[in-house]
Amino acid sequence: MAVLEIHSAALSAFVVCSGLLCVFFWPVKRSKLPLPPGPKKLPLVGNLLDVPATMQWEKWAHWSKEYKSDIIHLDLAGTSVIVLSSVKATEDLLEKRSAIYSDRNDFTMVTELMGFDYNIGLMKYGDQWRTHRRLFNQALNSKMSQTYWPQELHAIRNVLRRLLQTPDNFLAHFKLMSGETIMSIAYGIQVTSSDDPYVSLAVKANTFPILKYVPSWFPGAGFKRQAAKWRVLARGMMEIPFAETKRQMECGTAPRSFTYDALERLRDSGDAYYEEDVVKATAGTMFIGAADTTPAALGTLVLAMLANPEAQRKAQAEIDSVTGGRRLPDFGDQEFLPYVSAIVKGGTALEERISFRNAPCSMVIGNTWAMLHDEDMYPDPHTFKPERFLLPNGMLNHSVKDPDAAFGYGRRRCPGRHLATSTIWITAANVLATFNINKAVDELGNTIEPTYEYTSGVLTAPVPFKCSITPRSSGVVELIQGIDTKYV
Repeated sequence: MAVLEIHSAALSAFVVCSGLLCVFFWPVKRSKLPLPPGPKKLPLVGNLLDVPATMQWEKWAHWSKEYKSDIIHLDLAGTSVIVLSSVKATEDLLEKRSAIYSDRNDFTMVTELMGFDYNIGLMKYGDQWRTHRRLFNQALNSKMSQTYWPQELHAIRNVLRRLLQTPDNFLAHFKLMSGETIMSIAYGIQVTSSDDPYVSLAVKANTFPILKYVPSWFPGAGFKRQAAKWRVLARGMMEIPFAETKRQMECGTAPRSFTYDALERLRDSGDAYYEEDVVKATAGTMFIGAADTTPAALGTLVLAMLANPEAQRKAQAEIDSVTGGRRLPDFGDQEFLPYVSAIVKGGTALEERISFRNAPCSMVIGNTWAMLHDEDMYPDPHTFKPERFLLPNGMLNHSVKDPDAAFGYGRRRCPGRHLATSTIWITAANVLATFNINKAVDELGNTIEPTYEYTSGVLTAPVPFKCSITPRSSGVVELIQGIDTKYV
């Protein structure tokens, strides 16, 4: 549930357009300190023409090697950009000096015109951001996230039933599961179908063509009319479910949730550090953050299993040794399923991400892709190897760094990372316990090879692909059909 991770061509559009806007609207204060090395700059446009439209992170990693520096400098039509390509560089700047490197650029069009000013990931660094972040962290820290395990289990077991009925719709099932989980956790609202109005609202509001096309960034009547439509959706994501929870609380029918607990504390405490609007904004950010990120990660997991059938078989054998095939995995099994955990870590390392920040005089970009493909840290980094996270005895090797760079860095690290990780893990364990994931075949019996391509946008997700998801046995079918679907 990374709050603001920009991927693929979306970043290119962002930096290009930001650079052009800065030329006209934002004079950048120049630092007198020497700049890091980087490619040669052209007059006016700098390196604007050097940045590819897609897979920018690979080009940045190439430049980092070419100039023998894990910190490189680019000039994008007047915008100074610093790219960090190593864990050490992000730790030195974004962790140890996070007070300096935790700001955001001014996203006036997105925040004011489109109405996403309540999104913590877009807020400027300061007291307002700290208050929102504090409440978010308290709600979803490592310990508190465990209190939401029942909601996660309920949602994944609904997914198993849906996969049994319509396996071809697996990507839609993952998206519905994500919406079901976060709506229950954030608001106590139960989602039951893909046409649920809250899920539909999230799908519409999380479409950001503004980050895909250069002309959309320039002011004009056409853009403002479109922004007004997006604003209705953006505000709706925050206002509508929050109002429903308040209504249920007034009727005495509201189940426990983040919003319920936060409002109850606010009512009972005379000196709370937050106000109702902070609760509303924080719940809205949770809703936004989880809507697409978890489904994208689970789509990546399925692709990894298609490309690595032996890893799938090993994971299934490990799960069977713990459950005996007589029950479904739960969170109590995690310590006994290290290979499943290694698969989840390996899938996280496949995520191609970058994270950006604003700092004095420059935009700072963490090239997460380069860090997760660091040959010194992860030998043979382009190969899916769950074993890299394991000791010879099969247990997790804690000396190998977790690929947690995928969740960002410093004070801007995703506050929902614990919930996201546990959701992905329990989904992987349950799906692998009950289904075989194989490549699909056409009507002539020919194997349909996935393209392994990803979309471009605010979030990179696998391009829709076909695969065959079938129950592992008749016993598994009975096990899934016998699930008590009543909410726990």
